[in-house]
Amino acid sequence: MSGPRRYHYSDFTLAELLEAKADTVVSVCLPARDEEATIGAIVATLVDELVPAGLVDEVLVIDDGSSDGTARVARAAGARVLRAGSLLEDRGWGAGKGRAMWEGLFAASGDVLVYLDADVCNFGGHFAVGLLGPLLTDPDIGFVKAFYDRPLGGQAGEGGRVTELLARPLLSTLFPQLAGVVQPLAGECAARREVLEQLPFTHGYGVELGLLVDLAEAFGTDVLAQVDLGVRTHRNRPLSELSAQATAVLRAALDRVGATAAGDHAVLERPSGELVVVRTGLHPPLAEVRAAQAAEQTA
Repeated sequence: MSGPRRYHYSDFTLAELLEAKADTVVSVCLPARDEEATIGAIVATLVDELVPAGLVDEVLVIDDGSSDGTARVARAAGARVLRAGSLLEDRGWGAGKGRAMWEGLFAASGDVLVYLDADVCNFGGHFAVGLLGPLLTDPDIGFVKAFYDRPLGGQAGEGGRVTELLARPLLSTLFPQLAGVVQPLAGECAARREVLEQLPFTHGYGVELGLLVDLAEAFGTDVLAQVDLGVRTHRNRPLSELSAQATAVLRAALDRVGATAAGDHAVLERPSGELVVVRTGLHPPLAEVRAAQAAEQTA
């Protein structure tokens, strides 16, 4: 298969990456909503293993409107926890993964950011090690995307329904230069700050596909790499939730080819007749936000 360069997490050792890291600051950011059951173990692995080793300098959780104990558990495990919507003007967006990732970039101190999902049941330190590998060892790489096997109901390779039925066909059809991206919707990715701050963040679940398309447009696909993280097990969502996610992904793709009317939302009508508003607008590149803030301070 053609596409971005591929690696396996086992291609990189902790010792090798520590030497390559030098004085680079690494932040791990976990956007999270109602993940009390899994986030403690993920944060603890990072804080107890990779922070003392010197590979990770900061673990940050952006709590995206949780109604459970996500923030409490993450804080107890050693993460710095911030509430989404409290850092930058939210324009009434409400909760959304894209906003949480965008604000995480704003709040983090790292030169390199690693984004991890908070619902993974089999998390290991190799998730972060693998994602950091290409960035720390190859200065030409600016963005790294994870891929993996995703079991569903105990069956290997059957997970990732929105990915296989929508996201990858969209890329093959509309953005063929990205057709070789195995998991375009993977929440596990890593990038250099100078790359991320030049990109807008789509609100909600369209953020992952939007970042890929905008990255390719702004920097080309040569800066993109993929890392095989092995097997990833997580909380599989029901179709009722996946339909809204698919709407957000579809809208993110169509927005980028000029096929949709201007606006910050789409409306999904369920078979019952219920109308679901799916927020789809853009959070501006942080480079623009910082420039505007600097201009206000000097005015």
